[in-house]
Amino acid sequence: MKLFRRGESSSTDAAAESTVATDGGSAANARATAPTATAGKGRPTPKRRDAQGKRRGPVAPAPMTAKEARARRRAARGNRQDRKTAAAERRAEAQERRARMLAGEDKYLLPRDKGPLRAFVRDIVDARRNLVGLFMPMALVVILVSFAMPGLQIIATLVMLVMLVFMIIEGVLLGRIVNNRVRERFPDTTDTGYRLGWYAFVRASQIRKMRAPKPRVGPGDAV
Repeated sequence: MKLFRRGESSSTDAAAESTVATDGGSAANARATAPTATAGKGRPTPKRRDAQGKRRGPVAPAPMTAKEARARRRAARGNRQDRKTAAAERRAEAQERRARMLAGEDKYLLPRDKGPLRAFVRDIVDARRNLVGLFMPMALVVILVSFAMPGLQIIATLVMLVMLVFMIIEGVLLGRIVNNRVRERFPDTTDTGYRLGWYAFVRASQIRKMRAPKPRVGPGDAV
């Protein structure tokens, strides 16, 4: 009976050891074959502006007094000589852009004036002697006369009405001329007749010396 129990105990121990070894080997194999898991960061992903702020460096504390705020603004602007130099450069650049715009360089023109089609319309208008261009100066004279001589106010009003009628008639005729010329030169244009006519009318209503871009042709020139 003792031998039997001893052998049973030995066999039981051997089986346990075999089971442990088998489990250990299986666990080792599982660890060897299992893909490596990425451990979590344990914190939320920072926002883009926060990350950029960290890259830029620490932010200066807010000024405590108005004097300190003025000092910071003054330091950011630089000294007086630097400000004068920067202002002079800005003025020079603005003057250069305006000069090129008045010269008709397409890069510096307003969107409404860009393109060979609009340049062609401007040339048609500038080559004509338009009565509509005299409306503003004459209207100013009539208004001044009506204020200086109240008795002539009725006559001044009639003169203004006659000028307005002539301006409308000439504007319609000019729009037709411009549209016919444009359809001949640019048959594939998508601009409507109203837009081209209005553009020509606005150009013609301006005093010649105040037109922008400046006229490239003189009155009576062939276009």
